Amino acid sequence: MTDPTPGDVALELERLRATVETGFARLDGALALLVQRSDQLDTRLADHEQRLDALEKNRWPIPSIVALVAVVGLAITLWQAAAR
Repeated sequence: MTDPTPGDVALELERLRATVETGFARLDGALALLVQRSDQLDTRLADHEQRLDALEKNRWPIPSIVALVAVVGLAITLWQAAAR
């Protein structure tokens, strides 16, 4: 087995360093994309929460309306029964 020359070792170390730097750059880019998508999803989620809150606030109070219709129906029935 022959001993590698210092120039060969330095060249291989430089290639390895370049490969590692390239890998880290790709990884940083992928992470930045994930962070951007996460921020967009957070914004969309907040928008949906606001819209849902607005819908819930402006919905008809159905139980109150049902009770009011029942009372009016009872009053009309009593009024008609008293008129006979």
